[in-house]
Amino acid sequence: MFNIKHKQGVLNMNKYKKIGLTALAGSLVAGSVSAAEMSASGSATMTFTGGDEKSNHGNGWTMADSVTFSASGDVNDIGVTLSIELDGDAQSEKVDPAANSATATSSNVVDSHSITFDFGDAGTLVFAGHGGDGFMSANDDVMPTASEEPWDVISGADAGVINGFSGNNMFTYKYSHESGLNLTLGYINASDGVTDVSYSDYGITYTGMDGLTLGYGEGDVENVTNTKSNESTMFAKYSIGAATVGIQVSEKDMETGTDTESTGIGISYQVNDDLAISYGTNTLEKTGSTDQDASAIGISYTMGSLGVALSMNQVDNIANSSSNDREGYQLGLSFAF
Repeated sequence: MFNIKHKQGVLNMNKYKKIGLTALAGSLVAGSVSAAEMSASGSATMTFTGGDEKSNHGNGWTMADSVTFSASGDVNDIGVTLSIELDGDAQSEKVDPAANSATATSSNVVDSHSITFDFGDAGTLVFAGHGGDGFMSANDDVMPTASEEPWDVISGADAGVINGFSGNNMFTYKYSHESGLNLTLGYINASDGVTDVSYSDYGITYTGMDGLTLGYGEGDVENVTNTKSNESTMFAKYSIGAATVGIQVSEKDMETGTDTESTGIGISYQVNDDLAISYGTNTLEKTGSTDQDASAIGISYTMGSLGVALSMNQVDNIANSSSNDREGYQLGLSFAF
């Protein structure tokens, strides 16, 4: 991380002379100065995914890289921050409303980008051109883990994750009270390219007791007209000493269609300052179908800015299909600067 202070100056000068006089009669000088603080941070990751014999991972190796630039300043006592992420893997997306998914269409070096307005005690408002999150998408799985979620790594196991909706040009407002109550509001205006109706969600968390985190949130999703669902999540986590345990229950209730419910449980243990281990499970229940059961063992080790993480996952009845059981692992090496 490095900081650079940047100043811009504007100098205008007008000179007036009287004919016949040898001295300068006068000059006018006007100037204005504005200042902003700029910072940059980055990361790079090498990942190997394998063990899943029914999925084609190519040669198994992938790379992720990201550099984020931020510029911050005050405008009429309101803190304003511009954040732009440069990502070699970033791609522009075409959203498929029916599938609640986005498909990459072309390369695009600029990935997440946003403007944040800091109102001090009145909270913060973020407008994200890309990469924004409401409460539901930011808290789809908050169980303690040293590596990846139980439904991750194995292809197809994440299709039923209950996570509300997020998209381009999203507003997110956050407010924190000294009592430990925290409010999050998310909003996306209606657009044919994202959703047929405007999307909004809200969430409340409580962190006023040492080691305890409680949360609840919900939102109505209607990506396609007349396919409305109400999605909600509630969770609790508690840390005592080096151990953290948690449980999370999420529901997706369809006006017309199949309802789903997921239950996640996780426990992590910080062996020392550098080494952490975890175990987690996640069960996805769909009305009239076999339950999808996922589990994962995670291990992570950090050495300064270098991190190593291993996740070993097993999922039975992927996408609630009784004939689809698989297991796999993912090993990642990351650098932060």
